[in-house]
Amino acid sequence: MNGLIMDSQLTITSIMNHADRINGKSEIVSVTADNPHHRCTYSDAFRRARQMANALKGVGFESGDRIATLAWNDYRHFELYYAISCSGQVCHTINPRLFPEQIEYIINHAEDKFIFTDPMFVPLLEALQDKLTSVEGFVVMTDAAHMPDTSLKNVHCYETFIEGQPDTFVWPDLSENSASSMCYTSGTTGNPKGVVYSHRSTVLHSIVGSLPDVMNLSGSDVIMPIVPMFHVNAWGTAYSAPMVGAKLVFPGSKMADGETLTNLINAEKVGYSLGVPTVWLALVGYLNASGRTVETLKSVVSGGSACPLSLMKEMEKHGVMVHMGWGMTEMSPLGSYNRPMDWMQDSTEEQQDTYRVRAGRVVFGVEMKIIDGDNNELPWDGVASGVLLVKGPWVCSGYYRLDDKPAVDADGWFNTGDMASIDEFGYVTITDRIKDVIKSGGEWISSIDVENAAMAHPDVQEAAVIGVPHPKWTERPLLIVIPVEGSTPDKASVLASLEGQIAKWWIPEDCVFVDEIPHTATGKISKKDLRDQFKDYEYS
Repeated sequence: MNGLIMDSQLTITSIMNHADRINGKSEIVSVTADNPHHRCTYSDAFRRARQMANALKGVGFESGDRIATLAWNDYRHFELYYAISCSGQVCHTINPRLFPEQIEYIINHAEDKFIFTDPMFVPLLEALQDKLTSVEGFVVMTDAAHMPDTSLKNVHCYETFIEGQPDTFVWPDLSENSASSMCYTSGTTGNPKGVVYSHRSTVLHSIVGSLPDVMNLSGSDVIMPIVPMFHVNAWGTAYSAPMVGAKLVFPGSKMADGETLTNLINAEKVGYSLGVPTVWLALVGYLNASGRTVETLKSVVSGGSACPLSLMKEMEKHGVMVHMGWGMTEMSPLGSYNRPMDWMQDSTEEQQDTYRVRAGRVVFGVEMKIIDGDNNELPWDGVASGVLLVKGPWVCSGYYRLDDKPAVDADGWFNTGDMASIDEFGYVTITDRIKDVIKSGGEWISSIDVENAAMAHPDVQEAAVIGVPHPKWTERPLLIVIPVEGSTPDKASVLASLEGQIAKWWIPEDCVFVDEIPHTATGKISKKDLRDQFKDYEYS
């Protein structure tokens, strides 16, 4: 017996139509190359999305065609999210921070037909265009007055491209299971892999991401996604914000500029923001140096890599609560979110801190389990640590055009590549990436825990830990530190500060000071590059 309920399709078009009709007056504020403070409404953006849909139809795009974007967070990128996906094409967001060879591979592997690009990336595409086998044209995301001279073939100006197009469009009836967007992994091992999201997965992800125990979004919020739209759809906020009617503030290319972020927060009364730990380090650094405040900013979510408790405490001094979140490209990306439970209000600060640094509680829609090396499921006791597997309606079931590399096991579980423990309340603790965990004397050491402990030292700006060869223990941790500007910490004091925070045998024997720690294209510490940098280092 089936339920007697209408079979309405869960599509991004439904988000757009609802936002246009119900939340049309909510604002979108953007920093762009041709306008440092652009302001429009959702209705303005969706009207222009209809014009863009007509322009795309005029070029001859068909359902399923891939259209790429190489762009920052702004209103034009937002328009493309809806114009492309709701027309039946696939919006393929590309990370411009990747190596040119990776970008070339991604475009050719996805067989993108058109590329929409910020002016900043025109030189990059000029150098690559003869190697891009499927690309038929380019659109530079600017107005005619700021259109750069370029050798790109069949190139258009964004504003000219949609100028004169009708602002009405009959959107096609799409299946909720049809592809809506694509995002490639950063490719730290081998070539990047393509994850294809569906309309259904995007809508469900947006609903759950907005729930009170997750991002807790509503129409009264002002949200600034600093996490880029080219990486997992700005963690879904390009869909969830219009769904609830929240005001959006896009910082464009100024995502790591503490002064610009502070100006935007204060001018637009931003209350909630999303970014990786390096973003919050930049913001705190600017606030501490300038003496300025961000009175309206009450909470942020930090993801991408572990956020040290010391950074959370620094943010708290400015009135900002940091919530940890965890996920991956293959998960759209939401898997867990750290919002305190009521009973924690009566616990000690130390107990609260223990939970604050965890990756959060498993959200509805995601199933998780941890397994040992023999594939045995481990208990959720907060102690046992194993490989983390996930499944759910917004978790990928395979990679694009890589049928020979299955993404899930025979029972439909996706291996995240993370080591984790889970406690009785569903709080996830990511203990390390499988490839980054350090095995010393036959026992595991969590590089993440050692890094977080080191970050508590007042003279440590950023810390990273890798395993290096050791004559007795096979491998031992090496601590790599960027000192706080103007400070000169000594090795002994930094290592001594770890005592009592982590197991004594986890404490590295050596600490190396550097000017810079390499990061991946998505803002994570690049352990691969660090291991290469210190490949000749050996403990004596």
